[in-house]
Amino acid sequence: MTFSAVSSTLRRLRPLALASLALCALGSGAVRADEPFVYMTNWYAQAEHGGFYQALATGLYKKAGLDVSIKMGGPQVNVVQIMAAGQADYVMGSSDLQMVQIREGGVPVVNVAALFQKDPQVLIAHEDVKKFEDLKGKTILIAGSAQKGFWPWLKAKYGFTDAQTRPYTFNIQPFVADKNTAQQGYLTSEPFAIQKAGVKANTLMFSDHGFPAYATTISCMDKTTQTRKKAVAAFVKASIEGWKSYLADPAPGNALIKKDNPQMTDEQLAYSVAKLKETGMVGGGDAAKLGIGVMTEARIKASYDFLVSTQLIDPAKVKVNEAYSTEFVKDVKVLP
Repeated sequence: MTFSAVSSTLRRLRPLALASLALCALGSGAVRADEPFVYMTNWYAQAEHGGFYQALATGLYKKAGLDVSIKMGGPQVNVVQIMAAGQADYVMGSSDLQMVQIREGGVPVVNVAALFQKDPQVLIAHEDVKKFEDLKGKTILIAGSAQKGFWPWLKAKYGFTDAQTRPYTFNIQPFVADKNTAQQGYLTSEPFAIQKAGVKANTLMFSDHGFPAYATTISCMDKTTQTRKKAVAAFVKASIEGWKSYLADPAPGNALIKKDNPQMTDEQLAYSVAKLKETGMVGGGDAAKLGIGVMTEARIKASYDFLVSTQLIDPAKVKVNEAYSTEFVKDVKVLP
């Protein structure tokens, strides 16, 4: 065969060889198209979202085969509505209670993991108040959403009345100005702002006194759990690993948090992370033995029974086994 003929043959074979090599690479897992995945948080980026940002920053989602984008929520942002419209795959529920009520309203949303074993919601009072019982007769500032969450629990447990309440506008100044006032807050956030304002205050945490709610949920539509089981499982597991990593070294996640939310300070992040650790928010309770993100049948029933007893849901419209799925967390068992 002449040199010209050999060259011509090689030219014809080259595309076939390249295609064969490409197929081999795909078969070996060396090349993989990551599955797009959008998770929407319940507020501006903060330490309370840290494990998700950590999983993104450290490549845990990519390793799991997911191309994850985190979108921020915020005031007046209906994250479930956005998810129902197909613009997010999962959302962060402020609590499991919230998602059960949304399901009762006709949106087929389900809780598949709970990253906070405690609800971080608190009442913040001036230093003369040592316990919840001391708040009788004082003005309590609460947001409208509290009427479907902790407020019915506080009324039933401590005898508070609606006449005591005034609207909370997510501004600490009314509290600072009036020593006869208490306000709602998040353990990891508002107490820091009040401390910075030079006001001595005491923080009363609902979950330390029997409030059953989980918080910082991973919640999605029924259809997602049915048609994208592998993606759901991968996202849950990587997020849980992200939370363990974040509490060990939050620097990578914090860098992304500050990129999304430039108003966030290192001092606030450090305070929030310290509170998460101090209270065992992520790794305490059942998570200490069963793994981060776990939801147990006992806690699920307690949340559901609370909603029924306070008439926040109609049990005829939503069953407990419809609102929760432990399928994606029960075998992960990433211990803190």
